[in-house]
Amino acid sequence: MQPRDLSNHTAYEAGRGIEEVARELGLDPESLVKLSSNENPFGPAPKAVEAIRRHAPSVHSYPKSSAADLRERLAGEFAVDAGQVWLANGGDGALDYLARATLRPGDGVLVPTPGFAYYAMSARYHHGVVNEYPLRKSEGFEQSPEAILEAYAGERIVYLTTPHNPTGSEISLTGIKAVAEGTDEETLVLVDEAYGEFSGSPSAVALTEERDDVAVLRTFSKAYGLAGLRLGYAIVPGEWADAYARINTPFAASEIACRAGLAALDDEAHVEKTVETAAWAREYVYETLACPSWESAGNFVLCEVGDGGDVAAAAQREGVIVRDTTSFGLPGCIRITCGTREGTKRAVEVLNGLV
Repeated sequence: MQPRDLSNHTAYEAGRGIEEVARELGLDPESLVKLSSNENPFGPAPKAVEAIRRHAPSVHSYPKSSAADLRERLAGEFAVDAGQVWLANGGDGALDYLARATLRPGDGVLVPTPGFAYYAMSARYHHGVVNEYPLRKSEGFEQSPEAILEAYAGERIVYLTTPHNPTGSEISLTGIKAVAEGTDEETLVLVDEAYGEFSGSPSAVALTEERDDVAVLRTFSKAYGLAGLRLGYAIVPGEWADAYARINTPFAASEIACRAGLAALDDEAHVEKTVETAAWAREYVYETLACPSWESAGNFVLCEVGDGGDVAAAAQREGVIVRDTTSFGLPGCIRITCGTREGTKRAVEVLNGLV
């Protein structure tokens, strides 16, 4: 017996980790600066760490009350009903839930290229057909509603990313609404705001209150520093609330993840420091790195270096891990996560010796 044909599935390529690179190059892990995965350079929210320790003895119980509490808390944060908050095992899990709730075999989805590989992966897992719309380097990776709608051919889901990974570009609420109004009634416009805390732009959650065809994805992985706990969520239109119980993997958001999420929402100082440092790091890269870069609203900057693979490999040998964006379809670029001030300065110094 063999699994079904997976030949059109592309494996997700994650940024390289410190331990992996240290072993390969024979370096001290403590000497490395990892700026390849858009993680929080300050680690997890301290209040979340306290909550993890405090609630560790309760992991023998299923996270029924903690999940309900977190849904209520997030609903209050965004002024929606708790039923509109779909907790998941990371943002990826929320993508799966929305695909599970929306796609029938053979339904099309429209994804950006370059873009997050898991949009297409999730759709294919649910027997969807993947089509693409381009974000062009020659146009500064602008997310134009006109260009998106030009590529649209009745797909069931249209994926928008704002801020966009790996380019950092945004699409305005007006632009999101234009896409929603320009697509069929049975098309869901899915807005990925995984990096939303780093942007000064308003969230698209407001559109879920006035439309039944817009959903928003958010995560605790970035600004809150909980990437390793895998906690994300979708905010869906009110009419969708009852669907969650029918598509939710039982208790996918764990007891510890939910407790940490609740505590992280109270850790405003950690988020503020993270967001302020990312803003500083973006400006430092723009002004100091000796190669072209694009303005970003996320916690990363895309830079054009000639050969992303060669530059990333050379930087690793100098103890700085950045992301070669060849897997995104941008072989001439690297993506630099915004680190601490010390880590960002070291990365720029190393990269300036290579580009």
